Amino acid sequence: MSDDIRFPLATSSWDEREYAAIDRVVKSGMFSMGPEVARFEEMFATAMGSAHAVMVNSGSSANLLMVAALRYHSNHRLEEGAEVIVPAVSWSTTYFPLHQYGLRLVFVDIDPHTLNFDLDALASAIGPKTRAIMAVNLLGNPNDFDRIKALIDGRDILLLEDNCESLGAVYGSRQAGTFGIAGSYSSFFSHHIATMEGGLVVTDDEELYHIMLSLRSHGWTRPLPKENLVTGTKSDDPFEESFRFVLPGYNLRPVEMSGAIGQEQIAKLPMIVTERRRNAEAFRALMQGYPQLRIQQEIGQSSWFGFSMVVEPGAPFSRADLIAALGRHGVECRPIVAGNFARNSVVSRYIDHAIHGELRNADDIDRNGLFIGNHHYPLDDRWLLLQAALDEVTG
Repeated sequence: MSDDIRFPLATSSWDEREYAAIDRVVKSGMFSMGPEVARFEEMFATAMGSAHAVMVNSGSSANLLMVAALRYHSNHRLEEGAEVIVPAVSWSTTYFPLHQYGLRLVFVDIDPHTLNFDLDALASAIGPKTRAIMAVNLLGNPNDFDRIKALIDGRDILLLEDNCESLGAVYGSRQAGTFGIAGSYSSFFSHHIATMEGGLVVTDDEELYHIMLSLRSHGWTRPLPKENLVTGTKSDDPFEESFRFVLPGYNLRPVEMSGAIGQEQIAKLPMIVTERRRNAEAFRALMQGYPQLRIQQEIGQSSWFGFSMVVEPGAPFSRADLIAALGRHGVECRPIVAGNFARNSVVSRYIDHAIHGELRNADDIDRNGLFIGNHHYPLDDRWLLLQAALDEVTG
């Protein structure tokens, strides 16, 4: 971290417990995926209230595995050419696995306040070719899943969740990431929990779980239980099953160190979310004094990945002015995820897609939005830095 940055986007939540977990793995001499990863998966599934969790080497890989597995599902198969509705604002690897499996993306605008789906636009985008909706819970904020469920109830439409930024968020009584057939999470350094690199997919669908186990490890049968929903009954001969390939898979496996660290990190999740939500209360109180900036409206109980700010029309300063002022006071900032992703050249050049209606709100945050970090500890002195920057620019 630069000496000039005093309010960074992310900091470590590790202590002696994570380093002891690493040391345990080093002393074991086993570094590739094994019992430490399996234990973390069990703990994560329990924490999310899901039947199954599959750990992979990144949140991006979690999205890839989730989409790939649905190509091979017996009842919920996403065939090439099927339409999937996506929000116009998210990270690149929300979209790329869908493209890589030949699916047609339909971009829909976001709500200017929640930064998640504009639900009226989503409702009007659903058509006879819609096969799935990829809901992205942005910056810790869950979607309104009651409304989304009502839109697809009785229709042959799958709900998937990219929950990589929103671990620990709650809507109703359920964890974000558990409302669809599958949901993805990230445990990269800048996210709520950190396992060096890492990601997970949760599902209650046993067949999808078995498919993901195989796809994660080359598409072979070795990780499958004897009775499974991919091959039926496995042979009792381990030699016969050692190199038996049944699906066109990948190597997305995490390492044991990440699994061991994850066990310590998931135990801290309640504390991490509580502190982030406490910081959010302070942020919202502070921002009442700056009506020139629009902040994110919470749905359910956000886990507040970070704090967004959008320069309102008519403000006497620009986003560039705000970025410069934040920089002078040591407050690190970034665009709101990737802004309006449909504006990236990769979309027009390579991705089969359609744009439903106008993406006005996505364009607005693309031009006028940014976010700053949140952390698992009180930010009392950091608020002074933010306030000084805001006072300077609103002057």
